[in-house]
Amino acid sequence: RIRHASPTAMEAPRTVDEVYGNFNARRAGLIKALTSDVERFYAQCDPDKENLCLYGNPDGTWEVQLPAEEVPPELPEPALGINFARDGMQRKDWLALVAVHSDAWLMAVAFYYGAKFDASKRCVWD
Repeated sequence: RIRHASPTAMEAPRTVDEVYGNFNARRAGLIKALTSDVERFYAQCDPDKENLCLYGNPDGTWEVQLPAEEVPPELPEPALGINFARDGMQRKDWLALVAVHSDAWLMAVAFYYGAKFDASKRCVWD
């Protein structure tokens, strides 16, 4: 799926609950790419293309595209060049590698948003 807007162009979460919702939606998109949409995902990761990244979007979708051109990018960048190792590994091993990198990226995005909060926004007591 090709999109014209950057995956980072959506509004940043402003509360701990919004960061959690953002994390869950991005995670759902990545899981979908690596499971139910795996054939489409695999086809989009052509090793002959430039450095591609897998993005989980805050609306629960996923996309494969070039990294953001902004320097510095608005968000931590996902693993770069996921497409290069695709044909050099067994499929299940390549998917596991992409999954590990995607998990690390999800955590980096959540911590990126959380680091912007002051102490009163980080502590949520019910």
